[in-house]
Amino acid sequence: MSVRRFIEHAGVFIAGLLVAASGAWAALAVFYAGPQVDSVRNGLCALVAIVSLATLAAFFRPHWRCRAGGVHLLLFIVILGWFCSITPSNQRDWQADAAVLSSASIEGNTVTVRNIRNFEYRSETDYTPSYYDRRFDLDKLEGVDLVASYWMGPAVAHIFLSFDFGVDGHLAVSIETRKEKSESYSTLGGLFRQYELYYAVADERDVIRLRTNVRRDPPEQVYLYRMQGPRANGQRLFLDYMQKLNALVDTPEFYNTLTTNCTTNIWMHTLVNAGHLPFSWKILLSGYVPDYLYEAGRIDQRVAFAEVKARALVNGRAQAADAAADFSRRIRDSDVMPAEQPGTASYRR
Repeated sequence: MSVRRFIEHAGVFIAGLLVAASGAWAALAVFYAGPQVDSVRNGLCALVAIVSLATLAAFFRPHWRCRAGGVHLLLFIVILGWFCSITPSNQRDWQADAAVLSSASIEGNTVTVRNIRNFEYRSETDYTPSYYDRRFDLDKLEGVDLVASYWMGPAVAHIFLSFDFGVDGHLAVSIETRKEKSESYSTLGGLFRQYELYYAVADERDVIRLRTNVRRDPPEQVYLYRMQGPRANGQRLFLDYMQKLNALVDTPEFYNTLTTNCTTNIWMHTLVNAGHLPFSWKILLSGYVPDYLYEAGRIDQRVAFAEVKARALVNGRAQAADAAADFSRRIRDSDVMPAEQPGTASYRR
């Protein structure tokens, strides 16, 4: 085979891959974000699939390649333009657990957080909504904990942070999808502007207890790790979170399964601090975030990670504490949780 012939075949092969990839993306975009009428949406999906397959078939006919490729490209541009025109909104019929947005007022070192969620759960779908406001003093920030909740193997976890203000309590912030009443979560759907981004600002008795005591299908295993680093880093991180709360009230954003999710957003927040950790594949495979932090020295390294992880499992303590007023203290039982490392560890005085 001549070099020219090889280049021609390689070009056709690459073009075919691009047609297949763009056609699959366009069909999925229409399927997840297209018209609400099933027959119309399914018909448009079929049209995209037919055009893509016809384009691939035409690549075997040299005289039809350019024409078929042009039709496919035009259809893709139209769908891409429509998709980019979809905008997020705060005005939808939300599920009750995501119906209320939290916000914050920042006055010097004092932050007043409004609408902290503290539901009373009878089951995952049966609960009594309740919210409260609380004032936090940044000078009382004693630590930041990372919570990792697993339900489908070691590679996938929901990651969120909880800020420890000592006698003023803990404030958890879980970055999630904001779902409408008619929606359920879909990993693929999360790639196609199906959900708005939601910061669930909650009491630990809500957001941790929901995962340890209430959810059963599937059950979740929840681990609580105390982070290490300068107090000032935790303060800047908390303020960055609070500013994001306010921004989302005014300018909603879409959640994205890959790029704007619980772990990537946490990493983005950490950029406010010098010496933040570089991006890693372990952030995308969120179940390995605790391992990554341990390797980087952001979790106590005095014992092996396997032991740290075993101590960090809070399900038993959370189930024993249940709705107790001192839930946060009891899941951090000093007889089970590792002792602090003097002088470094967790922003404590």
